[in-house]
Amino acid sequence: MEPITEREIRASFVNCTKGEAKRLSLPADLAERPWEDLDFLGWRDPAAPQRAYLVAPSDDGLVGVALRLAAPGNRPRRTMCSLCLTTHQGDGVVLMTARKAGRGGQQGNSVGVYICADLACSLYLRGKKDAGPGSRLHESLTPEEAATRTAAKVTGFLARVVD
Repeated sequence: MEPITEREIRASFVNCTKGEAKRLSLPADLAERPWEDLDFLGWRDPAAPQRAYLVAPSDDGLVGVALRLAAPGNRPRRTMCSLCLTTHQGDGVVLMTARKAGRGGQQGNSVGVYICADLACSLYLRGKKDAGPGSRLHESLTPEEAATRTAAKVTGFLARVVD
């Protein structure tokens, strides 16, 4: 992913108002992010722990979505991220839901995905971050192919939000 600016991030949101996008908390470390290792930009809101944000490139430019984390409950021992297929113990994977864009969102419709709670899927795929022993499945895919698969899953999720 190419580095993106605060202005580009705020303009990318499809499922919140311009005012909401203007007020959301951006990551303080944008300049230090490992952009070359990212398939999407994801972060949790430090001021609102049940909120997260995801911004990804698409054929039409950047697409950003505001996410809400499901309330914590009894978690199985291990859960798997739907995007990068990394397994985590406890609450390392959470259900994140996004209000649909446009009329669907106005009617209260949303879509969800189980995703790494820290939104660091790209780093897990490339071995830049470790989720612990046995967290990555043995695959015959190269890291580049796994990243392509994850990017396609992110694109599919974003398409469901926009659709």
